Amino acid sequence: MIGAIVGDIAGSRFEWRNHRYKEFELLSKDGGCRPTDDSVMTLAVAAALLDADGNAAALSDCAVRRMQELGQMYPHAGYGGSFRRWLADSDPQPYGSWGNGAAMRVSPCGWAAKTLDEAILYAVTVTAVTHNHPEALKAAAAVSSAIWLARQGADRNEIRAHIASRYYVVDFTPDDIRGDYTFDVSCQGSVPQAFSALFAAEDFEDAVRNAVSIGGDSDTIAAITGSMAEPLFGVPDNIRADAESFLDETQMTILSAFEKAFGK
Repeated sequence: MIGAIVGDIAGSRFEWRNHRYKEFELLSKDGGCRPTDDSVMTLAVAAALLDADGNAAALSDCAVRRMQELGQMYPHAGYGGSFRRWLADSDPQPYGSWGNGAAMRVSPCGWAAKTLDEAILYAVTVTAVTHNHPEALKAAAAVSSAIWLARQGADRNEIRAHIASRYYVVDFTPDDIRGDYTFDVSCQGSVPQAFSALFAAEDFEDAVRNAVSIGGDSDTIAAITGSMAEPLFGVPDNIRADAESFLDETQMTILSAFEKAFGK
């Protein structure tokens, strides 16, 4: 889960002013880096999984409660208009979104799950409370599956083959798209790009740099990529420490409790 937070913070200052190079200070407080809605909602899903305690039937309600709680606690994190309205609704209902918010927040599902089927079930459950479009559910399942497989020791080729067989054929690299890729908040227009950044990476930091460098919705693509790169490569201690310095006590409490329950 910390991998998603690192990616989000690293990409946050480039979301509206893309940086199409891999050379930049990874986590810069002076440069305007911050945790955005991607980090807040990732932590909300983590808290929901802790609340549900393995009860998949309870997870949907837990996700709604925690997303609204943390969303209202951090009202200026950068939510989209439909999601802002959902956060304030006394009877929140899914609204058919295919936005990439479905994929950026599901990394805790891949860590909490004991089986691949459970990783998919958890991801679909926490996604469907808002993003119940088939493309959103597909993206959430793909990301959670990749995380679960990496935790079991699958390498990039094995993960790529699994994703191609069920979700996306990723037959391009960041270098192939860097010059022409444009801002796209759809799952179908940004999640395959996050996978390309992962598959081309040499290590965790390189994966995040790949993701930021292609442009587009930089914080979310980097959050998705970072979430999958964490179990594949591990997060270096210095990068983890730098990212944690951006989090407040509430956020660190959730992160610590989740990692204590489900491991790093």
